Amino acid sequence: MTRYDNALEIFHPVRASGGMVASEQVLASQVGADILQQGGNAIDAAVAVGFALAVVLPNAGNLGGGGFMLVREAKSASTYALDFRETAPSAATREMFLNDSGQVIPGKSTRTPYSVAVPGTVAGLTFAAKQYGSLPLARLLAPAIKLAEDGFIVSPVLAQQFSLQRKHLERWPSTKEVFFKRLPDSVDCILSECPSSSLTTYSAGERLLQPDLARTLRTIARLGADGFYKGEIAKRIVDTLSSTTRPMSLSDLEQYRVAQREPVKGIYRGVEVLSMPAPSSGGVHLIQMLNMLEGFPLSEYGAGSAQTIHLIAESARLAYADRAEYLGDPDFVKVPQRGLTSKVYANRLSANIQQNRATLSKQVRAGPAGDFESEQTTHFSVMDRMGNVVSCTYTLNLNFGSGIVARGTGVLLNNEMDDFSAKPGAPNAFGLLGGSANAIEPGKRPLSSMSPVIMLKDGQPWIATGTPGGARIITTVLQIILNTIDFKMNIAEALSMPRVHHQWMPDYLRIERGISPDTIQLLKDKGHEVRVMPTMGRVQTVQQQGHMFFGASDPRNPDGAAIGIESMQ
Repeated sequence: MTRYDNALEIFHPVRASGGMVASEQVLASQVGADILQQGGNAIDAAVAVGFALAVVLPNAGNLGGGGFMLVREAKSASTYALDFRETAPSAATREMFLNDSGQVIPGKSTRTPYSVAVPGTVAGLTFAAKQYGSLPLARLLAPAIKLAEDGFIVSPVLAQQFSLQRKHLERWPSTKEVFFKRLPDSVDCILSECPSSSLTTYSAGERLLQPDLARTLRTIARLGADGFYKGEIAKRIVDTLSSTTRPMSLSDLEQYRVAQREPVKGIYRGVEVLSMPAPSSGGVHLIQMLNMLEGFPLSEYGAGSAQTIHLIAESARLAYADRAEYLGDPDFVKVPQRGLTSKVYANRLSANIQQNRATLSKQVRAGPAGDFESEQTTHFSVMDRMGNVVSCTYTLNLNFGSGIVARGTGVLLNNEMDDFSAKPGAPNAFGLLGGSANAIEPGKRPLSSMSPVIMLKDGQPWIATGTPGGARIITTVLQIILNTIDFKMNIAEALSMPRVHHQWMPDYLRIERGISPDTIQLLKDKGHEVRVMPTMGRVQTVQQQGHMFFGASDPRNPDGAAIGIESMQ
């Protein structure tokens, strides 16, 4: 007799035989799947997804931001880390966000032209296409151009974002022209000059057209990165930001370059974990925490248990204290990456973890990582049947970045200058503390938490994953890895579990709804201050097992989707 209930899994990933794409927006995922279907490789698909997200996910997808991309190239069996993080303009100074009394000026690093760092996304995506792609750039941009020109239907999720961020967006005349429309029967006015009472944001079900952005994308398709960093588009970016002073110059844009770096690597219970090096803190501290946790039998404690959550929090507390002390742009400061990712160093730190008592963060200081030294917003993941893999996280920083659209381009600009340390010990918008290693300097890349990850089993690609979420990216990705390796979950189950987060300062344990009251009480008994807060992360994961691909898009964002294609063989 056949049983009706014969499976253990509650959540199931998407399955396909020819390749897989997962992103935060179903339209962008479909673009990537179509490129794979047309014979493109994973890098082609990822580049197309990145440009498409700039159209259909305007609060995070971008041309005016920056990010990190891991590329696993099948031909060379090598993994490359592309750093297209934004850089501080040449006019930037260490004290630019401080008043005459040396105090941080509220909002200057997030809501003004001075908050905008030199964008890296266009350089990064075009570099990836040229180095590792197989299709012409114009073909990869064609779907994004069509979405911008013909428009797309605004989802309930995006409509809510427009509404929530209305005040942030309507401060700029050039932004009004893109994301607002006149109310029926309102006074006749030009959008950029309309009073707030005459405007409304787009509602779910309405079509958003972005003709200026379509023209910008056409220019990039024709001229490559030069079409963005030189000429008319560059001039419009600089002119939009300028008032009595010029926070950014044409030279800043023209001189921007992608940095190709070595991924950081770790081994967790036999699985190779590759991620981004500095100026991302994500990969370094992800591996640091995995090294600490490897000494504990998490599978015996169980997923979501008080003991497992306690150990995650304690390892994060130690790692984030190191983050504040050591991490910055390696082109400007010495970052002890080997020391921080050393298993010997992790063992020294984990020896101080009390299994039944939370440590007070005020008692925690950065460890002696140098003693062990020798000589990541949105995310998308792609795998193809040839063995190529991409894990990419890129960002505007906060929702809709600075809120400033460069007039006539449709390009929404970042506010990544907030990711520098405006003042040692002063928290940024995510509450993260930073030190002199992350101080502002011209040409420097701000510290990031973005953590794109590729995992290998027996030397072969197994999982690519990552997430947006600011300070919470590192702990979110950590829990995906623990769920798949320690707790044997499929990737859909792994990203559906409630999440927790600790970042040293401020000293509390943040959790999502869904963790039992009994577990919360046990955590409180250990000394944790527990706060139930909004959801964390929107993970996008793809996996290969044998000849099958699996994909999962985080249910925390109903707009996301994993889409696979079937093998044509």
